[in-house]
Amino acid sequence: MLNEVWLRPLVWTDYRVALLFLVIFPLVLLIWSLAQKTEAVSHLMSIYWKVSSLLAITVLLMIGSLQISYICSLFARILIPISLWFWIDLNEEIDDLPPSPFKLAVTAWRWGTTIYCVIGTLAILPFVPCAISTLTFKQTHCQIWLEAPWKFREMFLGGYKPEALGTFGIFALIIYTLSLGYFAIIQLGKQGRSAMPQ
Repeated sequence: MLNEVWLRPLVWTDYRVALLFLVIFPLVLLIWSLAQKTEAVSHLMSIYWKVSSLLAITVLLMIGSLQISYICSLFARILIPISLWFWIDLNEEIDDLPPSPFKLAVTAWRWGTTIYCVIGTLAILPFVPCAISTLTFKQTHCQIWLEAPWKFREMFLGGYKPEALGTFGIFALIIYTLSLGYFAIIQLGKQGRSAMPQ
C-alpha cells in the first residue's frame, strides 16, 4: 500500500508533532492560564484535557495491539478541534482578552492544533482498514503506527504487559464513550454551546 521507507519517518514525525502540540503546549498554557487567573482559558484547557484523553487511551490500545486504536486515533483528531472552538462564551471571552503574549500563545496554539488535527485526520484515513481487517492489520504499513507506543511502553511502562495495558485501555475507552454519550445526549441539551455555568 505505502512505501515504508518514507512512511516510517512520517509516522514518527507525526508522534513528535503530536507531543509538542497536544501535550507540551497545552500543559504550558494550562499552567500559564492558572498563573494569569484567566478563567475562560483555564476552563478551555480543562475541556481540552478531558477530550484529548482519548489520545492516551489510543496509545494504550496500540500498546496492546488492538485494532480499534486506529478508529480512536481518528476520532481524537476530530474531537479535539471541536472542543477548542465549540463554546460560544469561551470564544467571546478569549477574543475580549487584552492583547498580550498570553493571548497570542492561546490563539496560535488553537489554530496550530486545529490545522495539525485536520491534516492528521486526512493522514490517518487511509489506515482505517487496519481497524477492520485482521489481515490488513498485520501488514507493515499498519504495524508502523504501533512502533512509537511500543517504544513508549519500553521506556516508561516496562513493568506492565502489553495485554494488561490494552485491557486497561478498553476499560478507559468504555468510560470515555459513556461520558461522551452523557454529554451529547443530556448535558448538551441543557447548556447548549455555553461552557461556563450559568
